[in-house]
Amino acid sequence: MCTSLYCKSDALPDVPYDLSCSACARVVWYTAGLFHFLAMDDRTLFHKIRDHEIPATIVFEDDEVMAFKDIHPKATTHLLFIAKKDQDFVPSIADLTEATAHVPLLLIRKAQRFAKEQGIDGYKLTFHVGKGGGQEVFYLHLHFLSEQKTGV
Repeated sequence: MCTSLYCKSDALPDVPYDLSCSACARVVWYTAGLFHFLAMDDRTLFHKIRDHEIPATIVFEDDEVMAFKDIHPKATTHLLFIAKKDQDFVPSIADLTEATAHVPLLLIRKAQRFAKEQGIDGYKLTFHVGKGGGQEVFYLHLHFLSEQKTGV
């Protein structure tokens, strides 16, 4: 049984719901009268990009952060910034802890540095939080959008 205050993976729901619990390392959802469990150690698409196991157009990388082009761009320049270190992995903003609270600021600062290096002076930074907020990959990532082109 999970000890997290927010995890409901052991409760029977009255209505279907989706739930991610980083405390007990399970993703739980309920459909058609069945509970489905998926271990959080199943790596996401972004884990595989980070580890260079699948191709991506990487435009920035250092020891802490990687940025690559979004495959469904919503702007002339649409990049995704992710933390590279395993200890910085968090599925979503909603799952931040004391140990990972620094990650959003890390991503924002790296995006700011990238923009300055590329001469981009106008851009938008966004985090999507949860399925209802438009998050599709549960690996915390920062969207960098600009109508200005990069040199990379």
